[in-house]
Amino acid sequence: MENSHSASYAAAGVDIEAGYRGVQLMKQHVARTMIPGVVSGIGGFGGLFVPDLSGMKEPVLVSGTDGVGTKIRLAQLLDRHDTIGIDCVAMCVNDVICCGARPLFFLDYIAIGKNEPEKVASIVSGVAEGCVQAGCALIGGETAEHPGLMAPDDYDLAGFTVGIVDKEKMLSPERVKAGDVVISLQSNGLHSNGFSLVRKVFDIERAKLDEWSEELGCELGAELLRPTAIYVKPVLEVLQIADVHGISHITGGGFYENIPRCLPKGMTAKIDKSALWIAPIFRMIQRLGNIPEHDMFNTFNMGTGMVLVVDKNDADKATDLLLKAGHAPRVIGEIVAGEAGVELL
Repeated sequence: MENSHSASYAAAGVDIEAGYRGVQLMKQHVARTMIPGVVSGIGGFGGLFVPDLSGMKEPVLVSGTDGVGTKIRLAQLLDRHDTIGIDCVAMCVNDVICCGARPLFFLDYIAIGKNEPEKVASIVSGVAEGCVQAGCALIGGETAEHPGLMAPDDYDLAGFTVGIVDKEKMLSPERVKAGDVVISLQSNGLHSNGFSLVRKVFDIERAKLDEWSEELGCELGAELLRPTAIYVKPVLEVLQIADVHGISHITGGGFYENIPRCLPKGMTAKIDKSALWIAPIFRMIQRLGNIPEHDMFNTFNMGTGMVLVVDKNDADKATDLLLKAGHAPRVIGEIVAGEAGVELL
């Protein structure tokens, strides 16, 4: 972009050349995500991808989009920007896997007050790491400088993914039946939900984020910024060997809103609370904020990032595979006839 410079635009607060420098810095991170099917690198007007349709009778594209929310404020306060992109990818790819779809590619969008190439590259490094964990390609994105609309240090991050699944293998609520087993996959802490409440509970603008917490076993800031777990690869493996009837990604709305999304009408998930592993951060938030248990389970993942509804005859196969993949699955309940959607007992 040798001749691309606008002194007038720079005087208005937009540094075009900083954008180009940012692209150069992020290329090394994007290169890590290249998988078969990618046609072109970043920098074009569109990201190109040729999916492998071999063995598929009726391919269905599944898309998902999301952002990171106010968790970004933690990254800004800690001046650590290399993990927030993992959250962005996770929130999207963990959604499309609920249909049984394999994510193919991802695109991100960064809105920033002042384009600092090193900061943008750090953000994208996290996006690339998330894509590597999910097995998808980062084939494009956009960084938009918003002077006057955002403070210089402010930014927001969002993205979307496209996945693919054969129609006959696509998961839907109609598959779930009474007697199915509910298996939880352990979360990596708060993930990327409920941070407006988290920020209020900890008075985050004045909190000592770098202070060690015996209760948490780490610094408070490190716990709050811990990136969302990405479940794509182990879940795809489980789908190959077990009769999975439904999957729910436990995000905003917690148990009460997300588990019913994979259930048909007339079916309820009975969850045994004693079977759950609830991380210390959730106990701390509940205590400090004096938050009712119902609100906790209706806001946070409470230590369960994803649930799989599996035929009871395949429950052992599924949990064995997940254990070998390094996850900590637990049988936390079963599906019964009922209209409640979710019952926590």
